[in-house]
Amino acid sequence: MRGFSALAGKSKGLQIPGVKDIIAVASVNLAAALASRYQLAIGLLDADVYGPSIPTMMKISGKPDVNEDLKMIPKENYGIKCMSMGLLVEKDQPIVWRGPMVMSALEKMAKGVEWGKLDILVVDMPPGTGDAQLTISQRLQLSGAIIVSTPQDIALLDARRGALMFSKVNVPIVGIIENMSCFKCPHCDEPSYIFGEGGARRTAEEMSLDYLGDIPIEMKNRSCCDEGIPIVISSPESASAKGYTNIAQKVITKLEDLAQKQFHPEISL
Repeated sequence: MRGFSALAGKSKGLQIPGVKDIIAVASVNLAAALASRYQLAIGLLDADVYGPSIPTMMKISGKPDVNEDLKMIPKENYGIKCMSMGLLVEKDQPIVWRGPMVMSALEKMAKGVEWGKLDILVVDMPPGTGDAQLTISQRLQLSGAIIVSTPQDIALLDARRGALMFSKVNVPIVGIIENMSCFKCPHCDEPSYIFGEGGARRTAEEMSLDYLGDIPIEMKNRSCCDEGIPIVISSPESASAKGYTNIAQKVITKLEDLAQKQFHPEISL
């Protein structure tokens, strides 16, 4: 089997005017690192229609304004332009929609937004390989996808499925990130490998993917999410923030490499 990281070029889909690259990954902090540490123009699209969390994690609220072209103006905080279903419905309102409605909503949030000039549009993906993932991978011209997983075997099964799904729709895999790699004790800084050790790295090696790095569990991870301040901004010297910053640099480099390789191998089903 050809290594997934060898799939190059962008997927065949909609290219949003003014947006250089679009990547699929479940990580608000990666978007924040790209914007705050590397001064890139970043957009953040919340693709989790059923459980939108971007408004809370980015401390944004209120329905977006609409310009004269009837396009929504994204909310902005920490230098990142954001769009989420959570901005379009009441805070506690459940989204009880079938697949076609989810697909339509995602297309409108991607195409019907005035993103302006962006270096990277980060699509914050929900877990799994359902309608949202297929819609994003088939309808948008993705430069690449990043697989995020915790180290334990049961989570890595889903990570493998995600990589296989993206490969079938010709989306390059930028690499794998290991989230919750260990718990960092706030008193002695001793790591505890609650979910196992090195699982994502081994999976990356087995699938011939780049291993981008790991993010530990720290007490500040939870508080920063709840307070709506990404940890790379609130605690830039923390182990997690440094991890995201290092990963962001690798992502930038990998996108530059992929941009130079424009061949499109045939899909093997």
